[in-house]
Amino acid sequence: MNVRRSVAALAVSAALCATAAATAPVASADDAKRPEGLYGTKDPTFDGVWRQSLALLAQHATGVKPATSAIDWLAGQQCADGGFAAYRADTGKACDPKKGEFTDATGAAIQALAAVGGRSAAVEKGIGWLKRSQNEDGGWGMNPGGPSDANSTSVAVGAFAATGLDPVEVAHRTSGKAPYDALLGLQLGCSAKAAQRGAFAYTSGKGEAAANDLATVSAALATRGSGFVFDPVGKDDGKKPKPLACEGKGGADRTPEDASEAALAYLSTTMSGNGMHLKSATPGAKAQPDFGATADAVMALAAGEHSAAAARPLQWLQGKDSGAAAWAKGDPGALAKLVLAAHAAGADPRHFGDVDLVQRLNATGPEPAAQRTSETSEKEDEKSGSGTGGLWWIVGSCAVAGMGIGFLFSGRRKQRL
Repeated sequence: MNVRRSVAALAVSAALCATAAATAPVASADDAKRPEGLYGTKDPTFDGVWRQSLALLAQHATGVKPATSAIDWLAGQQCADGGFAAYRADTGKACDPKKGEFTDATGAAIQALAAVGGRSAAVEKGIGWLKRSQNEDGGWGMNPGGPSDANSTSVAVGAFAATGLDPVEVAHRTSGKAPYDALLGLQLGCSAKAAQRGAFAYTSGKGEAAANDLATVSAALATRGSGFVFDPVGKDDGKKPKPLACEGKGGADRTPEDASEAALAYLSTTMSGNGMHLKSATPGAKAQPDFGATADAVMALAAGEHSAAAARPLQWLQGKDSGAAAWAKGDPGALAKLVLAAHAAGADPRHFGDVDLVQRLNATGPEPAAQRTSETSEKEDEKSGSGTGGLWWIVGSCAVAGMGIGFLFSGRRKQRL
């Protein structure tokens, strides 16, 4: 009777194993098209380096060790002078230093390579490129020599922060102006409409400066001296960001921290009026939720030690009705943004609503070199059966089940498990 029960139990186990094998991820045709080491299967022409950098940063933040091929791919995209293009299909072809290299791609790549470690030479070359490309006003444009903009300047600040350099000390070689000089010059002050004070313009130009939410979330993080990854600060006392002070000198003597607080106050007010998220508006089109900008706003609020304020837009992103998980599905850059936002706010990206963002991100690229760094994550995987850890548990169980059946049917020999 005991033997029959054992056989039945092992048979059930074998059946479960067969089912698991049938539903386990397998290589697809897209995998064959993907350049070795690159995350995602969509055309990388415009975002290859950017999405790769964010993916590596998100994995690093969640204790996942990326595959060596993924790191090699990113490092191999670097141009001879240290800068990065958006994507180089042929890395043997020289880059165009004036048009083919981008501050955003370079800043993001430096942050990623600094985080994963072992690429100090590439990081040093990238930092050198940023310093040489700095504008006289202390900022950076999209390309070398282009007018300084809040987004590119902020990504550059993040690169310096990631490598231990104080942005205040990164001054232009002749003007002496630092990145914060450029950023604070783009913030809408007390002369702006009350509802827009504290927001940032994308760039200075002709006419009246306009508030730009993407520029504001980027600058709010950069004026805290932070890049895309930082240690969560934990819960706060619910304090709200401080709006721009317009008494006395009218905010003219504000510090970078003051600027960040004012930007966060603007973002918090804007999201509250939009159902706890930011919106994107293409000219002539209906405004839609901007998931990426909202994720960035969560990061900026968390960096400013406003975890209670960050929790509200994060909850919106996690909600089933928001559509954020569907928006990010299969897109490594989008998935990475959600991972980084959850990590910054102290949430678990593996339990983003009912979605494991880390698992989804890992599936868009080469298999990570390691996926566990603590007993806690291992126990969570065992309980949920999710991730590669869950898959290997199933494989091990199948092996044991197979051995058990073999022993039972081969003369009831003593089991050697």
